[in-house]
Amino acid sequence: MKISFIGLGNMASAIVRGIAAAHDDASFIIGYNRTTTKTEALAAETGITAATTIEQAAQADIVFLGVKPQQLHEIAAQLRPHLRNEQLVVSMAAGKDLNALQALFGHDAFMRIMPNVNAAVGHSTTSYAVSDAVTTAQQLQAVTLLEATGSMIALPEEQFAIFSAIAGAAPAFHYLYMDAIARAAVKEGMAKPIALQIAADAVLGSAKMVLESQTHSIELVDQVCSPGGTTIEGVMTLKAHSFEHAVHEAVHAVIEKDRTFE
Repeated sequence: MKISFIGLGNMASAIVRGIAAAHDDASFIIGYNRTTTKTEALAAETGITAATTIEQAAQADIVFLGVKPQQLHEIAAQLRPHLRNEQLVVSMAAGKDLNALQALFGHDAFMRIMPNVNAAVGHSTTSYAVSDAVTTAQQLQAVTLLEATGSMIALPEEQFAIFSAIAGAAPAFHYLYMDAIARAAVKEGMAKPIALQIAADAVLGSAKMVLESQTHSIELVDQVCSPGGTTIEGVMTLKAHSFEHAVHEAVHAVIEKDRTFE
């Protein structure tokens, strides 16, 4: 089996790295990007096969589209003549549903995915939906490949915009939060590298607690906040500065932006 990636932006490259890391020989992965230096650099890093034309990339059994939504029409015009009925095409473009993709590419077997950049370290949470033309075998192949990058969650398409906010965009929110914590520590006298390591470790451990303890997140907050203690002072300060409202507004903004791509 061969798979290909057309477009090697941050997200597609993260997935390539995740899949390549799970295989001793990554030459079955074909990469194509308009900027050939990017293709060559990723090939040198991961051992994938570098393609110089879309036609070469189109020879794969599974073709991943790693381009931005606004580039899909251009790519469709170039790729459409080379697609075969038995191929599975996988799109990670925001805001383009399966029906729109099928019409644009003139191809029936489509999978739509929404990964995040943590795919590069095997910790993406990726949602997916498939068209009726996708066989069970094709779906299993694609899901198995992508499980090398993290967890896979089947979702109805109408929930993809919500997912894009809480999984696709949220890593940026988490990075921003960790940086803010670290900068606050720097202000108090701690070196930034140590502060960031501590902040990241605390976030990682907190996430594991939510996933593994089967305890609701707000109960975990209560467990950490001793009466009259230091943590409750910090929590109340966050609430006083509309921390939760800011998060809600950020999630809503991502969802609204996602819907403009439809």
